[in-house]
Amino acid sequence: MNKDTPALSTDALLQEELFQRIMALKKEMNALVLAHYYTVSEIQQVADIVGDSLALARAAEHNTADVIVFAGVYFMAETAKIINPAKQVLLPDASAGCPLADSCAPDEFRAFKEQHPGAVVVTYINSTAEIKALSDITCTSSNVEHIIRQIPLDQPIIFGPDRNLGAYIAKKLDREMILWQGSCYVHEDFSEHLIVQARAEHPDALLIAHPECKASVLQHAAFVGSTKALLDYTTTSSSQDFLVATEPGILYEMQKRSPEKRFTMAPKEHDRSRGVCTQMKQNTLEKLYQCMLHRKPEIVVEEELRLAALRPIRRMLELSPA
Repeated sequence: MNKDTPALSTDALLQEELFQRIMALKKEMNALVLAHYYTVSEIQQVADIVGDSLALARAAEHNTADVIVFAGVYFMAETAKIINPAKQVLLPDASAGCPLADSCAPDEFRAFKEQHPGAVVVTYINSTAEIKALSDITCTSSNVEHIIRQIPLDQPIIFGPDRNLGAYIAKKLDREMILWQGSCYVHEDFSEHLIVQARAEHPDALLIAHPECKASVLQHAAFVGSTKALLDYTTTSSSQDFLVATEPGILYEMQKRSPEKRFTMAPKEHDRSRGVCTQMKQNTLEKLYQCMLHRKPEIVVEEELRLAALRPIRRMLELSPA
């Protein structure tokens, strides 16, 4: 090492070594590493594709890899396996679940569905394979508006599990929908009175928000959109200052794309532990490396369930804009 080159810390050396080992394993295994924007920055740096749920579903559908390593939460890796039964799908931490998905129990949702015979069932991709199997169409926050617009106006719609996303689309499209009462704790905890206070403290900042936030928060936003839409908006907007009401993992990519701009997380009502998706943060470089090295935890979906869950996913991809 050149004497003028700053010495790397132990943590930095370990991270660089893990980067190199993961890269070598990707080549050896012919593996594709997918990561959501909400994962930690080191995971995003080593991933082949970083995106929102729709982009990652498309990446899982169209690839030549033998192994898909999904740095996200369980339902995402499960969706990749549903689409790719012949490929090995790995998840760095099998306990990285999604409280929103887990809040929608299949037996309860089936009973809910039976109360509204004839309704088209549209479910957010943040759901388990069992819930997808009970659905007609799956959607993401990126394509939900496009999909709902294609359903006849006289057709009743059940939407779940996120009530805030459903309510936002229902209001925007002036469309009645029967909503399952689930929510994402990260987005649910943005507080209107703290948002109003933050806007007063940052008068030049634009508030941008994910539609999983409550309506009381969304009404103050200059722009509401999916994770990708928020990211694209910050890239193209002339504004130099943003208050961001979504999971803070997206700030890494926002700052990367617009280093000259300022991004501040919108304030939360509760303690800081609820300000991030702790399940996404369970993905670490060490866990990613170990799961590739040992090829586990592996995602397995029983074939009958897989085929039933595949239908609404395929329908989503067919109805989504290219």
